[in-house]
Amino acid sequence: MLYPYNFIGTIRRMTKNRIFLIPNLLALLLAACQSVPATADPDIIMTAAIETAFAQISIPTEAPEPTETPVPTATIPRTPPALPGTYQTSILKANDIPRTYTADTCQYLQNKWNPNNAAPGTVVMTIMIHRIDKDAAMSDFGNLTIASKDLKQLMNDLHDAGFQAINMQKMADFMYTNAKIPELSVLLIVDDRAGSSSKYNDHFRIYFEKWGWPVINAYIGIDERPDLWAEHAVLSAEGWVDFQAHGYIHNIPISEGSTDEFIMSEMGGVISTFQKYFNKTPIAYIWPGGGFSKRAVEIGTELGYKLGFTVNSRGPVMYNWIPQADAYNDDNPYAIPEIPAGNPVMTIPRYTDITARDHIDEVRTIGQEAAQYAEQSKAIELEYYDIICAPTYGPIPSTP
Repeated sequence: MLYPYNFIGTIRRMTKNRIFLIPNLLALLLAACQSVPATADPDIIMTAAIETAFAQISIPTEAPEPTETPVPTATIPRTPPALPGTYQTSILKANDIPRTYTADTCQYLQNKWNPNNAAPGTVVMTIMIHRIDKDAAMSDFGNLTIASKDLKQLMNDLHDAGFQAINMQKMADFMYTNAKIPELSVLLIVDDRAGSSSKYNDHFRIYFEKWGWPVINAYIGIDERPDLWAEHAVLSAEGWVDFQAHGYIHNIPISEGSTDEFIMSEMGGVISTFQKYFNKTPIAYIWPGGGFSKRAVEIGTELGYKLGFTVNSRGPVMYNWIPQADAYNDDNPYAIPEIPAGNPVMTIPRYTDITARDHIDEVRTIGQEAAQYAEQSKAIELEYYDIICAPTYGPIPSTP
C-alpha cells in the first residue's frame, strides 16, 4: 500500500536524529493498512490513525544537566619545625656545659609542658654539708667544716631568697618526669654517718619545725652498731631525715680501676644494711670521696639507684639539664669529668656549704633565664609535639 506523500514527510520530520520505533504506532499503521469497507474514505481513516498515534506518543523531556562531583582537596602534610637548642648560660664556667639525658623527645616535651608538672625554669640547688662546728668563729674550707653560725646564715639566706627544701624522692621524681616541686628548690645532703642523732636535732630540726624542711643524710653502711642504727631510725621514721647510701666501707673511693666485685660490695652492701636496719632501699648514691666510674654508674643503675651525687661544684640542675664536663680542665682541675660515665643523673654536681651562699643569686638567675627561654620556644615545641608526638602520645594533659 502506498502512503500519501504528506504522511511520509511528517514521519520523517518526527524521527529526525532519533530512532522512532514505538510498538503502538506500528500497530496503528498496520491497522491502517488493513482493508476497510468500501464506504469508508481512506484519507479519513489514515488521518484518524495518525492523530491517534500522535496522541499516544510521549515526547521525551530533556535530560537534566549532569552535576559535577566535587574532587576532595588533597591533605598537605605538615612539616614539623626544627626544635630550639638547649638553654645555655654564661653564668656557668665555660667547660661546665649543660647536658640533657632524656632520649625520648616526645616524652620530654610532654613532661615539660604538662601544666600539672614543674614549671619551666624550676631549679634545684644541691648542697654538700660535711662537718659542723658549733663553736668555731669561722668556717674551715680545707677541712670541709662549716661554722654553725655560717650554716644558720646559709639556711636563712636560702629561705629569704624563696628556696624550699625537698627530699630525695621528690628530687628523683622531678629529674625523671618533671614532677612538680617548688620553683626554687634546695637539696641539703649531709655526708657521712653522725655519731648520734644530736647532729640533726641540734642543727636541722629547727628548720623542719619552722619551714617543714627535710635534710638528707648520706649514711655509711659498715658500722652495724644496733643502737646507732636504732637512734637514726627514729629520725627516719619521723620523716624529716632522709637516709641515703654513702658506700659500705666508704673510705676507698671508686675509680676506673675498681673491680666489679669491689663496686658491688660498696654499692650493694649498703643496700643490705639499709634494708636490715631502716627497712628501706636507698634510691640515691652519694659517691664517697667523689669517686665514680663508668662501670660503677652502670652497676649502680642495675642495683636500682636512681640518682648519684659527686663533689663537683658545677651549678644547679633542672629537668633534663645537668652541667657536666667531658674532660679535666683548668676551670675545675680536680673535678672528675662526668660525661665519660654516660649517665648524667648518676653524676649530679653539688655546691659546698661554705661557698653556697655566693651562688644563691646565680641559681635564681639561671632559673629565670631558663623560664624566659622556654616561653620563647613554647610555640615551636608545641607545634612539633602536635605534628610528631600527639598521634602516638596523645595531647598534652590539661590543668585538672
